Amino acid sequence: MTTRTMKQWVLHGKSGIDALKLEETGIPQPGENEVLIKIHTVSLNFRDLMIATGTYYWKQSDAVVPVSDGAGEVISIGAKVKRFIPGQRVMPTFFQGYISGTLSQQHMDSALGALPDGVLREYAVFNEDSLVHIPSNLSYEEASTLPCAALTAWNCLYGSRPLQPGDTVLTQGTGGVSIFALQFAVAAGAETIATTSSETKEQRLKQLGAHHVINYRKDPEWGTTVRKLSLNQQGANYVVEIGGPGTLQQSSKAAAVGGEVAIVGRRSVDAGSKEVAAWNPHAVVHSTRRIAVGSRLQFEDMNRAIEVNKIRPVIDRVFAFEDAKKAFKYVWNQEHIGKVVIRVAGDISS
Repeated sequence: MTTRTMKQWVLHGKSGIDALKLEETGIPQPGENEVLIKIHTVSLNFRDLMIATGTYYWKQSDAVVPVSDGAGEVISIGAKVKRFIPGQRVMPTFFQGYISGTLSQQHMDSALGALPDGVLREYAVFNEDSLVHIPSNLSYEEASTLPCAALTAWNCLYGSRPLQPGDTVLTQGTGGVSIFALQFAVAAGAETIATTSSETKEQRLKQLGAHHVINYRKDPEWGTTVRKLSLNQQGANYVVEIGGPGTLQQSSKAAAVGGEVAIVGRRSVDAGSKEVAAWNPHAVVHSTRRIAVGSRLQFEDMNRAIEVNKIRPVIDRVFAFEDAKKAFKYVWNQEHIGKVVIRVAGDISS
């Protein structure tokens, strides 16, 4: 490597997207158990917007390189690295060092782009234990969408009782987690029901395999409608709940006896399971589970499923590295379907 400097976006404070500054710094060098990655692409999650605007529920640094999800190429490795060699295509895990088992506060603190620096930069160093291989059927752009949104969706469906063919899955909207959950459910042979407020998005959801799409603005009692549409009118075995207080009551109504409402994101966490029990008598016979992305082993399981089923992430739009602020603002408007990607390297071919 001839160049010794790189560019990175740094978020200074919590005053909003315009606090992002493009800066130049030295390229880090890997320690003996570390891997130097050239970041090719990153993708945005709503969490990145929360961090930028000071509404994130966990701790964050006053100055941090944002964004948790990215994909890149191994440039060099430390002397004791065993799992990777230069030239391989990799993704960092959302939680650094979370291999398997129970999630801890230490793991929460390790989430990229909040306390530790994230991936909105040209190069980064990671411990080899916090990297996974990119599925062979995906490009860098597609792979960059996986670490948070896809793994969260996978955990919703496979983290407790694994999804089975013929189960009914309910998803909400067209954000990254919901679209991935729909794709995984379709691949598993599940019955799929999705909600949206847009006729345009309704057509896209059907193209992606949704058997039924409900416009929640036209049908405010959509939870009851889900039960009627589901197999044997028993309700959804899995509800991917992302809306919080505005949707949690209907999600509870939609859930089957013995089903599971997988609670994703801060808005849903704020609502809490006690409110679900108060809202809906069915809540005493379905469970709720709060989802916090997933472990590296879950990530690797998901990647194998993506390869076998030839699942391709849905990308709404790709921005240039220099236009990172525009990408953040585009996500803020919530008009996208699937994921929004930022191309960091200008010379990527796969």
